[in-house]
Amino acid sequence: MTLAFKPDETFRGDYTYRNSDAAILRFPFPFPEDRYMYSVNIEPHTRSGPTDVFRRPFDVDEHYIAECRDKAITLERDPSRCQALPHMMLAQWDTLELLMESLAADYPAHFALIKEGDDFGSRWTWINRPLGIEQSFIFGNPDTLPCEPFEYITRQAQGDFAICDQRDNNLFMDAGMVTSQADWSLAFDVGMSFMEWHGPVPLAHQAGVFERALKFLLMLRLGQPMRRLNWTMTINPRLDTSPESYPEWGPDRASLTPDNIGRKLHLRVELQTLWRLPRSNAILFPIRCYLASLDELARVPKWGARLHRVLSTLPPELVDYKGLTRFLPTALDWLAAHDDGRELPIGIEPGIATLTPR
Repeated sequence: MTLAFKPDETFRGDYTYRNSDAAILRFPFPFPEDRYMYSVNIEPHTRSGPTDVFRRPFDVDEHYIAECRDKAITLERDPSRCQALPHMMLAQWDTLELLMESLAADYPAHFALIKEGDDFGSRWTWINRPLGIEQSFIFGNPDTLPCEPFEYITRQAQGDFAICDQRDNNLFMDAGMVTSQADWSLAFDVGMSFMEWHGPVPLAHQAGVFERALKFLLMLRLGQPMRRLNWTMTINPRLDTSPESYPEWGPDRASLTPDNIGRKLHLRVELQTLWRLPRSNAILFPIRCYLASLDELARVPKWGARLHRVLSTLPPELVDYKGLTRFLPTALDWLAAHDDGRELPIGIEPGIATLTPR
């Protein structure tokens, strides 16, 4: 995989973020059918899948440098977006090891990890070429890093990360790096149990989705990560849509018009993976955010038509929960022009190898 980074794009202010043709075709479109309803929808996180984003444990794409810079901006403004309770230090080192080893193995042109041993007390050297970082440290000694190990490595990875401690037959969100979340707050949720932080989700509780998910996750095995997709919609390609920053992005919902909705309204998809960590027995929960505008998605005929059908048939409770109420009619009017009513094949792959010119 050849990476051509776009270091100067922005996720705030003038919003210069755009997807290349290759990035559109590898987008993790979340709708395999014409209707959508919450489900557990968990599958093994293997090195395979309908688009390229699924084929490595941790995806790095053309937006890597710009996303890491945006994360740093958010953390400078609000350091509470990264928190770890004191008993999670072992899980922090587990996370650092998993990410460093995975990135170095899958992207050797960009990352390298030199280890003088595998145990605590060994000297390691981490090289991150895109961000210009070379850091030697003692594995297991947080004083040899510029910050705690969880913050150190997740500053250098795309997406959000939560660590769930397993105890009392439950999971508790006891650590997190959360700077690109879809309208939820780490400061509010840290320390909560699995059912508590999923409390606001409508319909899924009545269907028993989260009860089944919790039972499944408690049995998650080392070396057998799982994945699922989640989605919502965002005006402008903004990563930081937290409650804390709502005054900055909330008013954008009133800015959509029939003339600008194709450019401004974005499908926001989360590739969520789940990893059992080896020493701590905690569960790492990476939440990787991908953004694509309606204009970009409609260049894939299957996706433009399917998105129209999915949004047309959403239950009112989900429309309200996902914050779509105000602009949904305008979005449906725009998407209708891209849906000719033909039968669409099941699955989320784009079904085409190249895009028509813009």
